[in-house]
Amino acid sequence: MKKYVAEMIGTMVLVLMGCGAAVFAGAGQPFDSVGTLGVAFAFGLSVVAMAYGIGSISGCHINPAITLGVFLTGRMSAKDAGMYMLFQVVGAIIGSSILWFLAKDSGSTTTLTGANGFAEGQVGAAFVAEAVFTFIFVLVVLGVTAKNGLNKFAGLAIGLTLILIHIVCIPITGTSVNPARSIGPALFEGVTALSQLWLFIAAPLLGAAVAAFVWKGITVENDQKATV
Repeated sequence: MKKYVAEMIGTMVLVLMGCGAAVFAGAGQPFDSVGTLGVAFAFGLSVVAMAYGIGSISGCHINPAITLGVFLTGRMSAKDAGMYMLFQVVGAIIGSSILWFLAKDSGSTTTLTGANGFAEGQVGAAFVAEAVFTFIFVLVVLGVTAKNGLNKFAGLAIGLTLILIHIVCIPITGTSVNPARSIGPALFEGVTALSQLWLFIAAPLLGAAVAAFVWKGITVENDQKATV
């Protein structure tokens, strides 16, 4: 239970800090703006902070796509994977509720929880972006957390990768690559976000599954273990 609660807390922090930056300091806000780059750093730094904060407890997935990738590579049980995903979604909802409360009277010009979305007619581009960027993200996670990976720097590498992905993807979808991060805000944003939510669940999970398949095909982790 401790690791499930850790995942809930970590996902709450990710949504509150990352989406909070978009709501309060994203481009076009009436407050001092940090723009796209600042929002990207907010998401990435949230992951870095949580990686070193709860990584020793749960591994700090805080993302159902990462959990799926870890499960498909045989690093965790189906029960743990399911419970991780459940608590991640709960954490995202808690983070979104806090953000909604803080933002509802703030004068923010964006959705009050930083919900993901794409323009009409851009569903194809949005799906490809979310699937491909999640593939890259999960592949990095699997690589740096492998037994022969650079584990001490895993949190930093994962956080920086997420920053890079956000810089490119924010103009396309607002960047999800994380179903929990999309579910929480969508519940508070309403009809538009909920109608598009399927994409921000399906595309990241597909990208994660492909990343797990590719990782199993290219990893030398088992080969190195066999020669020790």
